[in-house]
Amino acid sequence: MDPSSIQQMFDAALQHQQAGRTEQAESLCRQILAQQPEHGDALHLLGILQFASQPKPAVELLRRAVAVDPRRFDYHNNLGIALANLGQWEAAMVAYRQALGLRPDFADGWFNLGTALQTTGRAQESAAAFERAAALRPDHLEAHTRLGIALSDMGKRHEAIAAFQRALSLDPNCPEALHNLANALHANGRVDEAISMVRQALALRPDFDQALILLGNAQKDIGQLDAALASNDRAMQLRPDDASLHSNRLYTLHFHPDYDAAALLREHLAYNARHAAALAKSIRSHDNDPSPDRPLRIGYVSADLRSHPVGMALEPLLAHHDHTQFQIICFANAPIEDEVTRRLRACSDRWHCIAGWSDQQVAELVRGEKIDILVDLSLHLGHNRLLVFAQKPAPVQVTYLGYPSTTGLSTMDYRLGDPYIDPPGTERYYVEQTIRLPRTYLCWKWSGKDLPISELPALSNGYVTFGSLNNFCKVTPAVLETWGKVLAAVKDSRLILRCPPGQTSVRVRQTLAQRGIDPQRIELFSRLPLDQYVALCSRQDIGLDPFPYPGHTTSLDSLWLGVPMVTLAGNTAVSRAGVSLLYNLNLPELIARAPDQYVAIARALAEDLPRLAELRRGLRSRLQSSPLTDGPGFARDVEAAYRAMWRRWCQAR
Repeated sequence: MDPSSIQQMFDAALQHQQAGRTEQAESLCRQILAQQPEHGDALHLLGILQFASQPKPAVELLRRAVAVDPRRFDYHNNLGIALANLGQWEAAMVAYRQALGLRPDFADGWFNLGTALQTTGRAQESAAAFERAAALRPDHLEAHTRLGIALSDMGKRHEAIAAFQRALSLDPNCPEALHNLANALHANGRVDEAISMVRQALALRPDFDQALILLGNAQKDIGQLDAALASNDRAMQLRPDDASLHSNRLYTLHFHPDYDAAALLREHLAYNARHAAALAKSIRSHDNDPSPDRPLRIGYVSADLRSHPVGMALEPLLAHHDHTQFQIICFANAPIEDEVTRRLRACSDRWHCIAGWSDQQVAELVRGEKIDILVDLSLHLGHNRLLVFAQKPAPVQVTYLGYPSTTGLSTMDYRLGDPYIDPPGTERYYVEQTIRLPRTYLCWKWSGKDLPISELPALSNGYVTFGSLNNFCKVTPAVLETWGKVLAAVKDSRLILRCPPGQTSVRVRQTLAQRGIDPQRIELFSRLPLDQYVALCSRQDIGLDPFPYPGHTTSLDSLWLGVPMVTLAGNTAVSRAGVSLLYNLNLPELIARAPDQYVAIARALAEDLPRLAELRRGLRSRLQSSPLTDGPGFARDVEAAYRAMWRRWCQAR
């Protein structure tokens, strides 16, 4: 067949492809290749046509096209797309870079490279690629969108907002663009704007599940727990098989005063039945060496092995593990690393980044690592991997640290607690067997600058300053009412409160004003940099612990700076975190059993400034000499618990 006839056939194949007549286009390409096996354009087009239905043959066709003419940037680019479709991201990036080497001004090539980099967790490199794509094609909406996502992953919130605003300007009625900008605004603490924008997205697309999730999270952050649960329930109706949505709801329930320990257990059992029980078919027998006293392989799984309360609370344990008896393998479900990540990695024997891995892949990795005890550090926090634990890839499985509660999983063997968050008689509220560490559930170390404790502010101010710098979602109406009673009971006292700006701040002032509290006595602050947060902590005379979800890390920060706190003991493990802290500091007299007693304790403390000043001066030394900061001792306690769990498994074998 002469060249002109082959060209005519190829032109016809192109026309068929552009018109959606795939079979005719494929037939013509095969006829051309039967006559001319090294026809690059026919190989290339046939490979494109087979992307969806036969990905592996498509890759081979595109590789042959590249071999015929390696100077064609489009051949390399489409080979990269085909490889990406197979999940071969590293090979795809090689192909994209070869395309860009031939055509540096190819915007879609930069976008494709950025997508591959982003998928493999390389936020900074992906941001640079998306910036190139957007500069070459300013109307590339998806490039601006993915740039915003990359900047968000890097913690560059203001730059992310600008990128999402640019994307929205290209299509003001795009629900996805509205949602992305709302998400960035929410992350930056601009909750009112985020809610307004996400409602616009829902007006355009009422069944937009991601927007409903964001709306629920934003409503939770401003203390509207009933509205948050309603939004979450609407999203779950749209995606009933999405375990992450169910997890989000379960975590939110811990903040709600209407859910006691029994109600929480029922809700968690429903999660197990809906999402985890069916994975029992994936459970296989374990061939780990059942020697009771041999060195053990401990696996820690979390998305928060970074500058996050979980990551920072884990550090004292990891830093003091006995590596002659315990080999530490971490499974990090987040691609972003920071200084805390690097310290945790240095304390580990092996480290796996599992972001983007399927639950099945992670379960196989755990089995391949021969993990003896697998420890979940998330429970139902975001990006948890509970469905890995549902496959029981390790013989012993434990949940710990994310927050003290239950996972609901029938495959989770144990949960770690202590005598104060888990008093006798509470065992029935957990699926897991509770192992009480002998002293404390939590070990902590100060992460800020080494600052001296300041003088009691009330001595120079002439009034007592109460404070709570916890996440505002913990400030329920009952909490605000109780704090109003505290302020009314202590003349001229002030309240420092972390609170989102806008309507939520207005609501707080109005609520307290209705109880006779002058708004001038209330100081409200949104999220602050670390040094300003520390300065604000130091301005408090007395901390007021919220309920039913009290402070954890925030409370310890304030205690380190000399600020004693009043806490209310609840009927769930979460609600007794303050109880554990104060017992470990030998300050049980600051624990209330009812709201009226909470007010009375706060008032008595405020009216005895000499005692308050003495407490302030001695709190840091109390903390330093307590189990709460005893890293080596805490590690021995946890290791003893692990060893006991392991011996039980060996005996059962």
